[in-house]
Amino acid sequence: MVEHKAEVPSSSSQQLDQAVRAAWARRWMSVSPHSQLLAWTDWVCNLAISPGMRSDLARLALEEWAQLYHAALQPSGSQTHGIADRRFKDPAWRQWPFNLMSQAFLVQQHWWQAATQGVPGVEKHHERLAAFWAKQWLELLAPGNFLATNPVVLERTAREGGLNLLRGFQYLMDDVQALLAHRPPPGAEPFQPGRDVAATPGKVVLRNRLMELIQYAPTTGKVHPEPILIVPAWIMKYYILDLSPHNSLIKYLVDQGHTVFCISWKNPDAADRDLGMDEYIDLGWRAALDAVVSIVPGRRVHATGYCLGGTLLAIAAAAMARDGDERLASVSLFAAQTDFTEPGELALFIDQSQIGLLEAQMAQTGYLRADQMAGAFQMLRSYDLLWSRLVNQYLLGERAPVNDLMAWNADATRMPARMHAQYLRRLFLNNDLSENRYPVDGRAVLLGNLRVPIFCLGTVSDHIAPWQSVFKLHHQTPAEISFLLTSGGHNAGILSEPGHPRRSYQLLTRAAHGPDIGVQQWLEKAAWHDGSWWPAWLAWLKARSGAAVAPPRMGGKRGKPLEDAPGRYVHEH
Repeated sequence: MVEHKAEVPSSSSQQLDQAVRAAWARRWMSVSPHSQLLAWTDWVCNLAISPGMRSDLARLALEEWAQLYHAALQPSGSQTHGIADRRFKDPAWRQWPFNLMSQAFLVQQHWWQAATQGVPGVEKHHERLAAFWAKQWLELLAPGNFLATNPVVLERTAREGGLNLLRGFQYLMDDVQALLAHRPPPGAEPFQPGRDVAATPGKVVLRNRLMELIQYAPTTGKVHPEPILIVPAWIMKYYILDLSPHNSLIKYLVDQGHTVFCISWKNPDAADRDLGMDEYIDLGWRAALDAVVSIVPGRRVHATGYCLGGTLLAIAAAAMARDGDERLASVSLFAAQTDFTEPGELALFIDQSQIGLLEAQMAQTGYLRADQMAGAFQMLRSYDLLWSRLVNQYLLGERAPVNDLMAWNADATRMPARMHAQYLRRLFLNNDLSENRYPVDGRAVLLGNLRVPIFCLGTVSDHIAPWQSVFKLHHQTPAEISFLLTSGGHNAGILSEPGHPRRSYQLLTRAAHGPDIGVQQWLEKAAWHDGSWWPAWLAWLKARSGAAVAPPRMGGKRGKPLEDAPGRYVHEH
C-alpha cells in the first residue's frame, strides 16, 4: 500500500487564500458571515426538534398580539399596555397609530429575545450571536428611525417647515466630508492635544519606535518618593487620563504631590506590522520602567495600567515576580481583564472564523484600522451610539456639542497586525494568562507569583471589560487586593474627578493570603461611598508611600528632555 502524506500548502496557495479571505472580509465589513450562519443554523436546527419550546413561543406570540389588539381598541392618546422603552417616552408615541407601531416593535423585540435564549442544545456562543443579530436587525427597523413613522420628527418638521431636515442634511454632508478627508468630526476643533486636552505640563524623556515616555512637571514643593508609571491602552490615545485640566487624572495626581510618568504609544502603520506583545513589553513597559528608575533612583514604582495597558502590566508584573525583580511598590489595574472566560460583549466578535478574516485583512494592511474597532463598539450599543444620534442629528436637526471625551473617542489609533492577532488568540480565545500558559521570554508567567499590593478597579456598566470579569483577579493571586467598583462605564467611570455629580463607589480590601471571596459576598461586604473614587485611590497610594522628598529633576541624569509634552506620537493620525 502506498502511503500518502499530507501536502503543506504552497506559499502561492496561502497568498491566494489570504487575498480571497481579505476581500471577503471587506465585503462583509470585517464581520464574519460564517459565524452568523453557524449560529443561526445551530439555533434553527435545535429549535426544530424542540416542540415544547415552539409551543411556548407560539403561545407568547398569541398573547402579545392579543395585547396589541386590545391596545388598538383604546382611545387615541391613552397609555398602551405592555413593555416600556425610553425610545418611546415622548407623549407623541401614545397617539394612534404610533402607539401601535411602538408596541408592535417592542413585543416583536420581546418575542425574539425569548426565542433566541434557552433553546436546548444550542452552543452558548451561537445563542449569544443569534440574540445579538436579531436585536441588531430589529434596531435597524425600529419605527423611530424613519421620518414617516416617528411622530416627534413629523411634529418638528411640520412646526419648522422642514428646516430641521435641511439642517440634518447639512450635518450629514459635513460628517461625510470629514470622514472622507480623515478629519476629526465637526465640533472637535476646540480640543487640540497639547492645548486644550493632554495639556498637563511635562517633558518627553524617552522615545523609541513604539512609545514616548512623558514625565510631568511637579506642582508641589515636595513629592512622594515613589513615582507613578502609567501604562495606558494603545487602542486609543493615552490622554483619556489627561483630558481637560478639570478632569485630568494625571494633573490630579501631580497636584497631590506625586511624580507621574505616562507612556504615549505610537500610532502604528504598515511598517509596524511585526510588532507583537513581546515588543509592547520590551519597548513599552521595560524601557519605560528602566527610564523611570534611572530618573528616580533607589525608589520602587507604583505601576498603573488602564484597559489593555492594565492587562499588559499584569503580564509584565508577573514576569518580574517570576524573575525576582522587586522594583514595584504596587500595581493598580483599571478596567483591565486578566481572565477572559467571560470577556463581555466583545466576545461576540471573537471566534476562529472572525479572527481568521481579521488576520487576512491585517496581513495586507499591516494593521487593524481604527474604524473597524469603532464599528464593533457601536454595534454593542447601537441605539445609544448610532440610531439615536442619527435621528437627533439628521432627522431632528439637533447636533449636540462635542465634549472632551467625545473628541478623544474620535481620536482613535490603529493596532499592529501581529500584536492584535496574538492578543485575540492568546488571551481572548485561549485564555493563556489565566491558565498559566502565557509566555514572556520563552517561559510562562503566573499571576499567582504576584505579592505586591494591588488596587483593582471595575466600572458598573462596563461592556468592554465587565467588572465581574475584572474581579476574577481575586482567584488568581494571593496578593492583597483592594477592589473598587465605581459607577459609570469603561471610559466615563474613569473620569470621576472630585465634584463630579452622581458618582459613587464600593471598596473592600482582601488581605494578602486572605480567604477567597465571590462576587455576591463582596457586594454584601463592600462599603458604599458617595463621590469620586480618585481620593480613595490617592489614600491607598499614600498608605504605601514614604515621607515626602524634593522632586526629582526632569529627565534625571539621562540628559536633556527631548521636547515638551505631549510629544509627537499623540498627534499621529
